[in-house]
Amino acid sequence: MTLLTEYGWNDFHQYNYINTNSDKELAVGRVLSIKGFKYFIVTENGEMEAELSGKLMYGTANEELPKVGDWVLYKAYDLLAYLIDVLLRANELSRKTPGKQNSRQVLATNVDYVFIVQGLDENFNLMRLERYLVQLANCSISPVVVLNKADLVADPEEFINEVRRLKHDCPVYLCSTLTGLGLDKLRSEVLEKFKTYILIGSSGVGKSSLLNALMSAETQRTEATSESNSKGRHTTTTRDLFVLPNGSLLIDTPGMREFGLTSDEGHSSDTLFPALQEFVSRCRFGDCKHLSEMGCGVLEALQTGELDADVYESYIKLMKEQRRFEIKAEDKKRLGKQSGKMTKEAKAHRKKYKN
Repeated sequence: MTLLTEYGWNDFHQYNYINTNSDKELAVGRVLSIKGFKYFIVTENGEMEAELSGKLMYGTANEELPKVGDWVLYKAYDLLAYLIDVLLRANELSRKTPGKQNSRQVLATNVDYVFIVQGLDENFNLMRLERYLVQLANCSISPVVVLNKADLVADPEEFINEVRRLKHDCPVYLCSTLTGLGLDKLRSEVLEKFKTYILIGSSGVGKSSLLNALMSAETQRTEATSESNSKGRHTTTTRDLFVLPNGSLLIDTPGMREFGLTSDEGHSSDTLFPALQEFVSRCRFGDCKHLSEMGCGVLEALQTGELDADVYESYIKLMKEQRRFEIKAEDKKRLGKQSGKMTKEAKAHRKKYKN
């Protein structure tokens, strides 16, 4: 018999299970992997293959469909489970849907920590890292920065100092899956039993190699990075949840070429960009946007050199991107309301003249 606590089941999920499961015939499981239309879940009776019920398939928005990490209610028929409902999520790791769509894509749910992995073989990009950190703050999920391939640079500590420039309160670890550097520290200082972690980062940073090293097994197939451009080839095509030897849970993900911001989810810009915080108190106005306002402490710090110009430019770029997402989401919501109103009026009109 499988103990669901070993897969992250806790009091939060138990409470929601009791309050959601009016049909006592429904059992609970956690989504481990999704491959096309097939879902793979872990239950008290072990792992099962599953499919969506009609209720979920035809009556649920895409971001509300089961994702890796979700706890779901299901009904078993022989060896197949039919997913009936999704329990309330503790959190959602999301990004803007890649491309021109202005929607939110949920990558995984019920995550305790996110490993942001960057490689030190020309992959390191401070502004890309800040993009990840800001979006994780939007999602209210704690980040852990992992600088992989530390064996390829002469002074890896200088990259830690670069990360510190952003002033985000998060741990930073150097590691190398080739030499084993830093792996024991990750196991002893970060990875906790029954907690859920997820790996995110660009292709070729070594996420799958890191998973294999932590698993002490060839769990995910890896391929060499292209020598011509230092860009990795996609080796992971789905998100999958694995149990590590120490009992912690780790989700691997495909490489991400885009990691667009969504709305701020109630967070102020000052908390999303801590490098600006110490200068915000100097602003003359409490609602200062730090763009062109008179008496702006941030702009003054930029002029005196106290604030790095590239950090400020990143702030401007990401705030504009976030605002664009919010405006388009507001437009979409307004259009939806207008459409709903027109539909009601049309129905009332037909009913009036039918009688």
